Amino acid sequence: MKEAAQEAFGELIGIMNDLREKCPWDKKQTIHSLRQQSIEELYELADAISAEDWKGIKEELGDLFLHLVFYAKIGQEQGQFSLEEVLKGINEKLIRRHPHVYGEVQLNNAEEVKRNWEQIKLQEGKKSVLSGVPKALPATVKAMRLQEKAKQVGFEWDHSAQVWDKVQEEMQELQEAIATGNQDHVEEEFGDLVFSLINYARFLRVDAEHALSRTNQKFISRFTQMEELSQQKGLQLKDMSLAEMDALWNEIKAKKTSS
Repeated sequence: MKEAAQEAFGELIGIMNDLREKCPWDKKQTIHSLRQQSIEELYELADAISAEDWKGIKEELGDLFLHLVFYAKIGQEQGQFSLEEVLKGINEKLIRRHPHVYGEVQLNNAEEVKRNWEQIKLQEGKKSVLSGVPKALPATVKAMRLQEKAKQVGFEWDHSAQVWDKVQEEMQELQEAIATGNQDHVEEEFGDLVFSLINYARFLRVDAEHALSRTNQKFISRFTQMEELSQQKGLQLKDMSLAEMDALWNEIKAKKTSS
């Protein structure tokens, strides 16, 4: 199994070398031209994971492997680093950050592992526990990562009830901001409310990004069904009242519940 994987990875490297030398499109790519494509590939993998589409996951992982090898190839051409250096770097980091596996440190559970991981990163020269959270992360994912990192130094509520109290407090502050008519303040308080809800999701062991993704997909499914149902009835949504559309929506929900 190990030898087969190594052989396949070596073949991918060989194909990348061929493409970079012989394909006009591949020859002209840069780290900047690949950036957006890599982001799209990662989102395609995320979609496949959300759908538990294992065939899709396998395919998207292959696409990401290609991009990783592509960046390493360009890095070598630019005299910046080699693929071997990339792999050695991550190997050394994993060994260094897992002293409970490769050393004599005793850690009893996943939470202790995460806390120790963050402490090791600080020892390596990170200036803040929050270092390493990408600026370009989607806001929901970024909020979860910030909260998880802060948790590792004890900046965390003890019980979910305390978090829910904070959610209600933020809801009240949002209503007060709305009453002032100050739109900037409304936006600020709305952000605080969403941040506290994401924190509450963590205490419920819910992935807020995945939960919202499921809701988006459910909305798309129900809305498109509503469009189809209205056409079957000889109607157009744009000509219907909100009450009429809501009746269609509830009809679709009832079908889903009974199925």
